[in-house]
Amino acid sequence: MDQSIPGQGPRCPTDPDFVEALFHRMAITRAMETLMERHTREHRFSGWWHPGEGQEAAGIGATAAMRRDDYLFYQGRGCAWAIGKGMAPDPIFGDLFGRITGATRGKGGGVPHWADYSIGVMGEGATLGSVYPLAAGAALAARLRRTDQVALANFGDGTATRGTFHETLVHAAAWKLPLIYFCENNGLLVGTRLASVSPTENVADYAAGYGIPGVIVDGQDALAVFEATTAAIARARAGDGPTLIEAKVFRRRGHYAGDPQHYRAPDYASAYRDPLALLEARLAPDRALALRSAAQAQVQAAYEAALAAPGADSSVIYRDLYHG
Repeated sequence: MDQSIPGQGPRCPTDPDFVEALFHRMAITRAMETLMERHTREHRFSGWWHPGEGQEAAGIGATAAMRRDDYLFYQGRGCAWAIGKGMAPDPIFGDLFGRITGATRGKGGGVPHWADYSIGVMGEGATLGSVYPLAAGAALAARLRRTDQVALANFGDGTATRGTFHETLVHAAAWKLPLIYFCENNGLLVGTRLASVSPTENVADYAAGYGIPGVIVDGQDALAVFEATTAAIARARAGDGPTLIEAKVFRRRGHYAGDPQHYRAPDYASAYRDPLALLEARLAPDRALALRSAAQAQVQAAYEAALAAPGADSSVIYRDLYHG
């Protein structure tokens, strides 16, 4: 990508270059969100697009705190986590449209299973909440190999009730694994309000039962997310074990593209705070406009290239079965 997060050195939320890099990645993500919303409305799309508009700051802010070799296990709402970890729009679109140019050579065919091991994007589990044992296994592997890598498991508030969440958390806490649990809490389990099925409004409250920190952060503020994740990663690298981060976010769109959202009040968006606007306020107006324009052009070019690329054929089934 042409506007990268600064390398392995210090990353400071008051550094203008760092703020610009964050904003550029958020602008790319928003441009992809807008384009996919239009594409699914105007064209035939055989996959499922789960919009992440409004939640860009969580994924972009958290991944900015990670190293290239840290392990990311994400769940599929939007594309902020993949973009934030360093993936370009091209392979993301390739997979969404079932093209051979995709990250998984089009195997997903509309379902976001992007993976790039060279930058620690380990892919998505086939079911929501399946990231927990995968991320815990990666954290355990890092511990056994005596590296200082960390693993991050991204999930939504709905899957915090899965047994695997608690099963892996108790072991991660006992063994002090370098693992970050990162919950994007938008208050909705598809169309059910979290308050209707949970005894607590805060997923971070679960941390107390396992003797680890539970941190609540404003998920619309990319810099606040970055700082909270930076602290959790430093703790993990120091051998002090996992942290449960809960980012309070706002799901701007429906659960899926085309969702009529009858379960929401007509004025539900009145509390919405645009994460791009919050970060843009820290930039010079001309720089913000230039970064948005560059992001739009990059995304449009990647979209057109993906549509023009060959579709995946049956031979891709036998590729990438083993990784040595």
